[in-house]
Amino acid sequence: MVRWLRRFIWLGLIGGAGAAAYTVWHRRQAERPAPEWSPVDPAPLRLVGDEPGPTTSTAAAGEAAADAPPAPTWVPPVDGACPPGYPVKVNANSGIYHVPGGRFYDRTAPERCYASTAGAEADGYRAAKS
Repeated sequence: MVRWLRRFIWLGLIGGAGAAAYTVWHRRQAERPAPEWSPVDPAPLRLVGDEPGPTTSTAAAGEAAADAPPAPTWVPPVDGACPPGYPVKVNANSGIYHVPGGRFYDRTAPERCYASTAGAEADGYRAAKS
């Protein structure tokens, strides 16, 4: 019977110490100042296709050429291989890119294919070490 009483007392002491530690931590968190965020741009957001367009077809063709999206820096692999013009293979899980002639180039199953190493590096990938 005494053993159970001792265990109950220890359990109460440990629980009380945990509750006291939580209370101290919670009070310190409440004393911290709130982070200051930069103001959001008040311009309303528009969905694609909501922009008012020109009414004439020649003006639309001219603006379409000017507003054409840039060529993609990477393309997804086709049937497990990089398409022509995009020889750099990227393994997104490891963050490494492989170039033709590299040690593991033939083994690598690409997740992205880049036209140049500069594009892969711009997206945060690094070159394979060997």
